[in-house]
Amino acid sequence: MTSISEQLSDALGIMVMGMGLVFIFLSILIIGIGIVAKLFPAPIEEPVTGPATTGCAKTVGIDPKLVAAITSAIHQYRAK
Repeated sequence: MTSISEQLSDALGIMVMGMGLVFIFLSILIIGIGIVAKLFPAPIEEPVTGPATTGCAKTVGIDPKLVAAITSAIHQYRAK
């Protein structure tokens, strides 16, 4: 039978080893992600240039009955 001090020192050693392994794994993972990010950069999308808008919103064919039904449903839900 071992003493409590030996058990505590064994537990401390196992804890330090486990935390060290996790730290090393996460460090390698971060370095690997950085390398992959540099080798394969994200594609940059160029902004689409179109005709200049005057600032007023245009309706693109939304049915007014559908808008009225949604508005009515929202008002009924909020009235509860």
